[in-house]
Parts: sequence; C-alpha cells; structure tokens
Amino acid sequence: MIIGHYAVGMAAKKWAPRTSLGTLIAAGAFLDLVWPVLVLAGIEVVTVTPGVTAATPLTFVSYPWSHSLIMSAVWGLVFGGLYFMVRQYSAGAIAIGVLVVSHWVLDVIVHVPDLPLAPGGGPKIGLGLWNSIPATLAVELVLFAVGVLLYLGATRARDSVGAWGFAGMIGLMLLIFAGALFGPPPPGAATVAWSDMGQWLVVALAAWVDRHRAADRKF
Repeated sequence: MIIGHYAVGMAAKKWAPRTSLGTLIAAGAFLDLVWPVLVLAGIEVVTVTPGVTAATPLTFVSYPWSHSLIMSAVWGLVFGGLYFMVRQYSAGAIAIGVLVVSHWVLDVIVHVPDLPLAPGGGPKIGLGLWNSIPATLAVELVLFAVGVLLYLGATRARDSVGAWGFAGMIGLMLLIFAGALFGPPPPGAATVAWSDMGQWLVVALAAWVDRHRAADRKF
C-alpha cells in the first residue's frame, strides 16, 4: 500500500493535533522508510519480477526486520517512545505507535502472502489485493479521500501556502501512486530502494505544509 499509509497519517491529525503532519506521515510510512536502508545493506531482499502481481512487479523475498508484525510493534514502541521523551505529548506518542503498526495491517490487505509475523520464520500473510488493479485503486483512493477529508476537518489554512501547498502535496502523492501502479518496472532492487527513500521528501513537504495550517482543536 502507498497512499493508504499517507491517508492514516493525515487522519491522525484529528486525534493528535499538536503533532506535525510530517511526523504522522513518517509514522504511517515508517516501515517503508526503514526497509530500503535494510535492502541496500543486504539485510533484506527484494527482486523485480514483472507480472508477479497486477499492481506491482516486486517480489518481497525477505523483510522480517522491517515488515513483520512483531517488529512493527517494536518500531512503533521505539518511535512513539522517543517522540514522547522529546515532546511530552501522550496523544501524539500513542498516535505514532498505532500508525507504525497500522502499516503492517494495511499491507496485509494488498500484499500476496509474504508478510511475516515475526523474524525467524513461520507463516506469512497477505490477502492479495494487488492481484487486481481496480480493487487496489478503489481501496487506496477511498482511504486517501477519507484521510484528506479528516485532515481538512481538523485544520485550516493560515495562508496561501497552507491552502495551495496542501493541494500540491496531495497532487504529488497521487502522482507517486500512479507512477508506482502504472509506471515501468524498475531495473533492479537498488533502484527500488533509492526511489523509496524519496518518501522522506513527502515527509518534509508534509511538515512544511502543516506549519502553515492551524489545528482546530488543542490538547
């Protein structure tokens, strides 16, 4: 899943209004921010297999340290705990922890059975929505629309950057989604990993836009 992870980050602003949207989106996408580092380090393995599913040419051979259920809970506790230590804001820390684990839950919907429960072997899970492009589009776009609407309901633009910058960010997210779904297969695993690192630009953009929007509620 791609923009579905951004969607839950935007939606979480309603429950953690003092937390930057950049931080919330980083939490929702966190497993995919850790994963390319581990791929480039040779710890986790992905291959490009055109046609393996309708929606993605990627075969996730091994990624237990970034994408297992147990490790997603560990990453969530670490990220949420560090955030609480720095910000002393419990709503934000809880939201971050939940968002990190939500990544694994949402990935279960779209992935074929390749998501491990824990490092070290055992069953792998996945409902295989990526086998259908129409179904993938429907689920991700509905989630994304709900996330955008919840964020807009929880914030208001302070200035033109808050309005037009937000619109531009949404457009960029949709372009990323379209490129991943309909673009040509990448040439190899390293290209996949480096391009996935580009999500940090989305995080930075979200943080910048959010500074130009005001939360309607304070906690």
